[in-house]
Amino acid sequence: MQTEKLSHLIKTSSDPDWQLWLEETLSAFSCVTGTIHVLDKESKLLELKAQVGIPEFLLPKMSQIPVGKGMAGIAAERKEAVQVCNLQSDDSGVVRPGAKDTRVEGAITAPMLLDGKLYGTLGIAKKDPYEFSAEESAALMQIATAMASAI
Repeated sequence: MQTEKLSHLIKTSSDPDWQLWLEETLSAFSCVTGTIHVLDKESKLLELKAQVGIPEFLLPKMSQIPVGKGMAGIAAERKEAVQVCNLQSDDSGVVRPGAKDTRVEGAITAPMLLDGKLYGTLGIAKKDPYEFSAEESAALMQIATAMASAI
């Protein structure tokens, strides 16, 4: 499914289907792993709503993420997409130590923004080292904005 069609599907849905939307996003970008986190208004934590390819033992660590921690938290804090070409060898401080256990390499996380307000994050990753292009980043941001409008 093309990213524009996916954005339209999300915007016109009556109820969020986080798992389906994540799976369609992964397919559109040829990715194998991904997460959707939604910002909880009270706790101010990013709450896991859907995931694909995350090892079971990592789920407790990823179920709630503080803004500013890890790729999702930093994308949320900066309100811009954050990516690493090779998650396994990253030493920027963006990637949390446990994230390397996902066994993915090229990863990007986009904030779900609507009118400048944060609603959550959308993260996807490939098995191999990969740098997402400006066009791919913009397309992922478009999908993330559509998801924000569904909240």
